[in-house]
Amino acid sequence: MAPSPSRPLLLLLFLVVATLTASSSDTNDERVEELLSLQSRSKSGIIRLNDQTLSRFLTSVATPRPYSIVLFFDAAQLHDKSELRLRELHQEFSIISSSFITNHNVSHPSRSKLFFCDIEFKESQFSFTQFGVNALPHIRLIAPNHSLKDSQPMDQGDFSRLAESMAEFVESKTKISVGPIHRPPLLSRNQLILIVVAFLIWIPFFVKKLVSGQTLLHDPKVWLAGSVFVYFFSVSGAMHNIIRKMPMFLLDRNDPSKLVFFYQGSGMQLGTEGFAVGFLYTVVGLLLAFMTQGLVKVKNVTVQRVIMLLALLVCFLAVKQVVFLDNWKTGYGIHGFWPSSWN
Repeated sequence: MAPSPSRPLLLLLFLVVATLTASSSDTNDERVEELLSLQSRSKSGIIRLNDQTLSRFLTSVATPRPYSIVLFFDAAQLHDKSELRLRELHQEFSIISSSFITNHNVSHPSRSKLFFCDIEFKESQFSFTQFGVNALPHIRLIAPNHSLKDSQPMDQGDFSRLAESMAEFVESKTKISVGPIHRPPLLSRNQLILIVVAFLIWIPFFVKKLVSGQTLLHDPKVWLAGSVFVYFFSVSGAMHNIIRKMPMFLLDRNDPSKLVFFYQGSGMQLGTEGFAVGFLYTVVGLLLAFMTQGLVKVKNVTVQRVIMLLALLVCFLAVKQVVFLDNWKTGYGIHGFWPSSWN
């Protein structure tokens, strides 16, 4: 009985599929090895991609890929815009990348399944267009079964917690544990040793001056300057600016050549606004301290009255300017309450 002609065809089809599968597997293995090699050359483990390498590791690979990529979109020309915080966020992205490598050695199975990469606008404008990225900061996860359009962006609100929120985003989308975040110490080991040695050398000289009463802590002028600084720091909102990382000024959207130092709207306070109000309050405080502690020692009553009236006038104008700024910024009117009998 003659063999069925369909059997050779089926056998040939099986061989073709097996060959393509083996070839695809070899190609994927080569890409993983190349990614690991690029990762090892980077100090933080972040792989710099461009239009060509992005195509090699993402678009030209059949899904599902054997790895996920977390992509940070960067633009060097926008690093000087403090409101975007691109430099700080990229540093946090480097911390999470290096922490992942520290927590997963080369033999760990997760090491070859997740890679942290970045891409720069001037080098890869076409890739920005492919992803549809038109605003920064922007981080996107491309999972093994995702095309560029299916990739998942990180919410803008999650950038507030920096590396910790980035790690939560990666873990929730990939189910791969990043592990603990390892932040670099503020001071290196050599710097700490140098500081300790200098402190030990300085201790005998400090004790000698302390006993003789010749330290800065015994100088009234230092305490006066410190008191004024603490007062200014308190009334200027400097702590708010530090915590919220508020910029001193912004660029005018209508005219980029102009700077905006006072922002109308109660939702945001620029650093210059706080310093201006703090300066006015500090002037008022110093004048009141002068009138209660210094002016009373002047024996000439006429001089006392003239200086007191001038000081009160300056205080009135300063407080009036603060009230005017508050009314302009918030839209709420502040006015004095007069007794009804005065009307």
